[in-house]
Amino acid sequence: MGQGVLSAAAVGPDFEPGFSSRDGELYCDAVPAGHIAEAVGTPAYVYSAGVVRQQYRRLDAALGGVPHRVHYSVKANSNLAILRLLQAEGAGVDIVSGGELYRAREAGFAGRDIVFSGVGKTARELDEALAEGVLFVNVESEGELVVLDEVARARGMVAPVALRVNPEVMVDSPHHYIRTGEKGHKFGIPYDDVRDAARLTRSLPNVELVGIDMHIGSQLSSFEPYADALERVSALVTQLRADDFDRIRYLDVGGGLGVVYRDEPATDVERYAEGVARAARALDVTLVLEPGRFLVAEAGLLLTKVLYRKRSGGKEYVITDAGMNDLLRPSHYEAFHEIVATRPRGHRVVADVVGPVCESGDFLARNRVVDDARPGDVLGIRTAGAYGFVMASNYNSRPRPAEVLVDGDRYAVVTERERYEDLVRQERAALDWRTA
Repeated sequence: MGQGVLSAAAVGPDFEPGFSSRDGELYCDAVPAGHIAEAVGTPAYVYSAGVVRQQYRRLDAALGGVPHRVHYSVKANSNLAILRLLQAEGAGVDIVSGGELYRAREAGFAGRDIVFSGVGKTARELDEALAEGVLFVNVESEGELVVLDEVARARGMVAPVALRVNPEVMVDSPHHYIRTGEKGHKFGIPYDDVRDAARLTRSLPNVELVGIDMHIGSQLSSFEPYADALERVSALVTQLRADDFDRIRYLDVGGGLGVVYRDEPATDVERYAEGVARAARALDVTLVLEPGRFLVAEAGLLLTKVLYRKRSGGKEYVITDAGMNDLLRPSHYEAFHEIVATRPRGHRVVADVVGPVCESGDFLARNRVVDDARPGDVLGIRTAGAYGFVMASNYNSRPRPAEVLVDGDRYAVVTERERYEDLVRQERAALDWRTA
């Protein structure tokens, strides 16, 4: 993608980034959504570059009074166009796999732009991260510390480490799958074991403890869980410094900032920033954040065409060409996404909006008041910029959708729609048989 797509496009004075209705038609920035559907087909993910920039700049500005680094969580949306856009804004990245490291490098991130997280890193992935010179590795177990030390020794270097702490606080999030900081979760080192893990770093000559990390969950709109976790983690840093771990200079508070899908309270970004900045100042450390959903969710829309209308068992069904393989969140998390027509008919109906996948769990909405859409109409599924395309699959041998970036009054396809040939590209007809 050329650099021209990354710089803000010049548009008229009434233009506002994002999705809005004008003269009875849905727009993304200054481009009619229906036009995009006709030009590139459906299903298609559409992203507003302007919304991503707004979200990043708002968070970055709110933290202006404290040394900080905003590392975008690549797992939320790993499209190279989104990564390059954020790289141009000055963001770093938080990665959780070797594949995400590869994407980050392709987008222009390098070395200290990168933080490596994740509960199950392989020795190969750790080696690749050290070769890249990442800012630090967020280590989640004593076993990982030992492996990282061995990998660093083979490279003749000392690996910078932050220990991911499970602060063991209660979190009120929309679904239990997106809670990560409660007692007994697989993520992080149990709170009472962190000092022992720190002492282990002292016995391993090829690792150095430079930070403490936490991540308590996703889609959090209240600051209270952060406040509880920060109090516990700050006390831990103070204890570690008393134990002569005086090289701790980063406090990584993870991500998790919530966005509005339905009627959730909007995140008070300024209050959040004030709270995490206060903790960083008290500890005299550089603050690291790993926002994902907050930066990209509201920037995304999934366009889908209505294929059929059907009535069964007293229920209305709107059958679309997008299904659970394209957007898994409603089926997997019982997530709500607002569904709007790109050109509303003016009548509403209570219906299930379902896809073509051969599963009863293949739905986008149930018992929802939606536009009385007819075959050929195009619907837009809102707030689909995070955990949408990245969780898409080829279930039922369905090609994954296209992705489109809109910037002002222009748009570009940033991921081509998969073709049938792509579905079998890595498979082999002529088998290379082996024996043990």
